Amino acid sequence: MVLATIDPTTRLAASTSLEDLETPCLVLDADRMDRNVQRLRSRLDAMGVSLRPHLKTAKSIEVARRVMSSLEGPATVSTLKEAEQFAAAGVRDLIYAVGIAPAKLARVAELRASGVDLVVTLDTVQQAQAVAEASRQSGTRIPAMIEIDCDGHRSGVRPTDLAQLVEIGQALTAGAELRGVLTHAGDSYKGGGVEALRLYADTERLAVMEAARILRKAGLPCPVVSVGSTPTAHHATDLAGVTEVRAGVFVFFDLVMAGLGVCQIDDIALSVLATVIGHQREKGWIITDGGWMSLSRDRGTGKQAVDQGYGLVCDVDGTPYQDVIVADANQEHGIIGVRPGSNARLPDLAVGDRVRILPNHACATAAQHETYHVVRGRSHAVETCWTRFGGW
Repeated sequence: MVLATIDPTTRLAASTSLEDLETPCLVLDADRMDRNVQRLRSRLDAMGVSLRPHLKTAKSIEVARRVMSSLEGPATVSTLKEAEQFAAAGVRDLIYAVGIAPAKLARVAELRASGVDLVVTLDTVQQAQAVAEASRQSGTRIPAMIEIDCDGHRSGVRPTDLAQLVEIGQALTAGAELRGVLTHAGDSYKGGGVEALRLYADTERLAVMEAARILRKAGLPCPVVSVGSTPTAHHATDLAGVTEVRAGVFVFFDLVMAGLGVCQIDDIALSVLATVIGHQREKGWIITDGGWMSLSRDRGTGKQAVDQGYGLVCDVDGTPYQDVIVADANQEHGIIGVRPGSNARLPDLAVGDRVRILPNHACATAAQHETYHVVRGRSHAVETCWTRFGGW
């Protein structure tokens, strides 16, 4: 079937189905997505904390509109390209949650001049000085959050480093604006069960609370206290003192999150539709056109108790086959096999049959595609397409 030329964000012809799509392509179950969003929003509402969703996973205006609490935000981004795209769609409340490079401050000032409350992130005095200088040059006080290292995972100021925190805060307030502190519990991706995830969440909260206390005691403002990771957002039992929670992959979930126990397999809203293109029966392989160019090379479940290879294989309805995974992948070839050690059998799939593959890492898999093909539940009807973007 040849589709008419249409705006990809509008409704497709009613007859369009999964069987009509060119493969490999990205499929989004909107029912699962909506349930995932409502699950976290209800949880945080009950705890009296606002959700600032991270839009880096979706990179889609249509998805963002269904995740944010209003059309203007709040939201989190990981690139200035995201900030520009979402700002053009009317989002006005954004945190750029990656350490700011001084050379990017001109773009930040331009976005702020257009009416976007874009907040930058930093963890050094040098960055703070650059933000203050850019503020003076642009005639606007650029707001910044100090990133706090809550677990030694990646970047940020240790919450006990009083001298550095105060020095950064003072450098900012000399010309810019200190908006608050934020952190990301990256170690929560190590898992360890419910109690471990609760401990990560508590450690995350205590770290930013201590940093906020130090800044306030020094006479510096700290109105925003921001935490965020999908595992801790779903396991925090105490968010007292926290003003907002940032999380991103919860919108779609993925096999890594399922492996951590944050979600179930049937919560995963994203899949790659692929077509069987051959067999190597003596090797126990089924070959598809869904290679690592469509799945990504992310092997995030490789260190978990259950290694999902390059993705878990489902029938075209989205129901997983028992212990059938993409065991290996080349650029445009996916090699389906039975999980090592399992007594399961390969499904009887002929050349031309279709499968859906659940991703290890939703962000990485989605990044390989330009379009979400939206379905609901077990229906094969593609009710619309939503565009997504990439770049920096």
